[in-house]
Amino acid sequence: MAASCVNQNVKTCPSGSSKCMSSTTVIQVGDIRDKWKVKACAADCVSGSMNIGIVKTSSVCCDTDRCNIQDAPDPSNVLNGKKCYSCDEKSCSNILSCSGSEDRCLKATGTIGGQSTVKGCVSKSICDAETSLLRGVERISCCEGNLCNGAQSVTQSFLFLCCSLLSFILLH
Repeated sequence: MAASCVNQNVKTCPSGSSKCMSSTTVIQVGDIRDKWKVKACAADCVSGSMNIGIVKTSSVCCDTDRCNIQDAPDPSNVLNGKKCYSCDEKSCSNILSCSGSEDRCLKATGTIGGQSTVKGCVSKSICDAETSLLRGVERISCCEGNLCNGAQSVTQSFLFLCCSLLSFILLH
């Protein structure tokens, strides 16, 4: 049975994409802030949030017709006491304060365009998702303790790996 999801209009999803998703992503670099809202069909998706420093995203997944008519909420700014390391283009020793449902620390490593590492805060639901289809990402690990995702630095292709992770969360 093909689902109908809201994107720019109402769309009948292609075969194999029986879920609808909505996401809100906020990118902030210095004083420059941009917000993207995406609604689409998905083969599989995960509800939750992720914060990797300059990029925060919140996604909602559902499985009834047009269930994604409402926008996913903005990523939470309510700090929850959890702290994880995050990376920028220079190092992976930045300390990030997690918010909302982000109860795990994330570490993802990939090799497209050189070795790269992304770290940050993430919801348990995203950690529990199947990640084997994520192109370019070799390993994703989540842990529960404060600053448990290590501080070592490897960031040559930081933005590519960020985009791969974001695509996985939004469209998987």
